[in-house]
Amino acid sequence: MLNRREFLFSSLAAPVLLSSGQSLAQSAPAGKMLLAMHQNTSRAAGFRGSLEGWARAGIEYVELNDGLLDGFLENDSLSGARALLDDLGMTPVCAATALPDLWIPGPAREASLESWRMRCDQFASLGLDRIYSPSVTNRPVTAEDFAATPESIREAAVIASEYDLTCMIEFLRTSTHLATLSSSLSVIRAAGHPNIRPMIDFFHFWSGLGKLEDLDLLEPGELAHCHFQDLLDAPRELTDNSYRVIPGDGIAPLNAIIRKLAEKEFNGALSVELFRQELVNGDPFEVATEIRRKSEAVMREAEVL
Repeated sequence: MLNRREFLFSSLAAPVLLSSGQSLAQSAPAGKMLLAMHQNTSRAAGFRGSLEGWARAGIEYVELNDGLLDGFLENDSLSGARALLDDLGMTPVCAATALPDLWIPGPAREASLESWRMRCDQFASLGLDRIYSPSVTNRPVTAEDFAATPESIREAAVIASEYDLTCMIEFLRTSTHLATLSSSLSVIRAAGHPNIRPMIDFFHFWSGLGKLEDLDLLEPGELAHCHFQDLLDAPRELTDNSYRVIPGDGIAPLNAIIRKLAEKEFNGALSVELFRQELVNGDPFEVATEIRRKSEAVMREAEVL
């Protein structure tokens, strides 16, 4: 375990870090966006290992994973997690928790709501202001289920509001419930609660049923968060998480997507979330260094960095 002084001098490549308790802004100036990294990308390194390696590579904004946090808490505390983030000069911009049937009536929903409240409490204590859960539903879904969805969303949003959190739905290309931006926007707007907003994962958007024109459905300032990645050239029917690659290494129209999001006044985080085993199991410093170099090049080309 590195303390702050040891960490600062452990590498000449280390960035200038902020003092404990000093936070970074969680949104960029108008017309710009932040580069962040999702802890799934260095999952094998654990909560501490991923963050320490990324900090050496100059990553300032991070997206936290609930499972990695649980591993950290086996031997430490929430205050210890927050102190680690502060000591590394890192700002958590979002946190993930995958809960079945959170956004729709279903057999798993009661337990998911209990977990949702617990995660809201945890993440708020770490200084976050945003939380999301994917649309984890794979059973047959009916028109009646869709009709009941807005009320389910409101219930989860009310809980998030008690912790001053904005909550978001990540639509999944494989979900039988919410698999597209258009469907996600429809039920979010029908829910009519100020603490629920949409997010986009570039992978689920571009490899799923969505079209570039769907981004025109967004209202200015409506989008709250993005997962950022490129895609290998392959039939969409064969595409899975292994086809996610570092921005700039694939064939997705990243420039067009980013420019449209900028037009829609999104100035939050582009959070790189990847699952390829050579990245997940790689050295977090080396992985983050490559991701930062390539992702920032894409963002510069799109004029949002």
